[in-house]
Amino acid sequence: MIRARRGLPRWAPGLLLVSPSLILLGIFVYGFIGWNAKVSLTESKRGVITDEIVGPKQYTELFNDETFRNDIRNLVVFTVVFILGTLIFGIALALLMDKGVRGENVFRAIYLFPMAISFIATGIVWRWLLNSDTGAGTTGINDVLGIIGVHSDWHKAPSTWAIASIALPAGWALSGYVMALFLAGLRGIPEDLREAARVDGASEFRVYWHVVRPLMLPVLMSALVILAHISLKTFDLIYAIAPLDPRTETPAIYMWLTSFRGGFFGRGAAIATMLFFAIALVVVPYIWYTMRRERHR
Repeated sequence: MIRARRGLPRWAPGLLLVSPSLILLGIFVYGFIGWNAKVSLTESKRGVITDEIVGPKQYTELFNDETFRNDIRNLVVFTVVFILGTLIFGIALALLMDKGVRGENVFRAIYLFPMAISFIATGIVWRWLLNSDTGAGTTGINDVLGIIGVHSDWHKAPSTWAIASIALPAGWALSGYVMALFLAGLRGIPEDLREAARVDGASEFRVYWHVVRPLMLPVLMSALVILAHISLKTFDLIYAIAPLDPRTETPAIYMWLTSFRGGFFGRGAAIATMLFFAIALVVVPYIWYTMRRERHR
């Protein structure tokens, strides 16, 4: 056992051990977050890097920008469809797997495999699957739907819901992860609780609704936070499927275009800062809820 020297608190050796990581984390994570927030208060752009603070000018201009407001609408649609679709499909898979199937390990690996593929590779494949061509050029899903006389423009549709089609590959990639979360939660519930409810005459639906569902709420909260965090910062998948398309543009895409294509670093930093706080609004309450629950155990 490592003992602290006389005069030093017991936690001092541990702090000394992790201090290099803390210093690097402070510089390259929180330091750069602060630097980005400072840049967002300036009018820095390509060729004109300045430290002169102009206040919230970049933020007010963004909220008056029709393109940015449209990107926020797209993000809301994408987030809602992505979270609901992924949760429904993932929970359904978890419930089926919980019943016990032959070759469960193989199915688990198959369902989790899409998560191991990068979003760029996933986007390239799904760009072909969501091809909206007609006639001889029809491929992917439309080629199959054409058998029954159905055709869709997917992300190229002239609708505010065009971005919802991008949620299909995103949900395909993450539904296996949600399945794993819920399956672990289901397997963690003592079987005695379910058997007791069945002995009392509860149907299988009531067992899941009144016994399993309340115990799965922490898992549901975790899944919601993780999926919301991913949806808010998704860039590569959308860019791989529909690059530079206003119908599927989100704040993350707009930030990249503004900063690296347009060279307006101040405005791009402002978008990045708002995305950071949007993610914090999702993550921080969950952390507070988790810590509060642990203290009351």
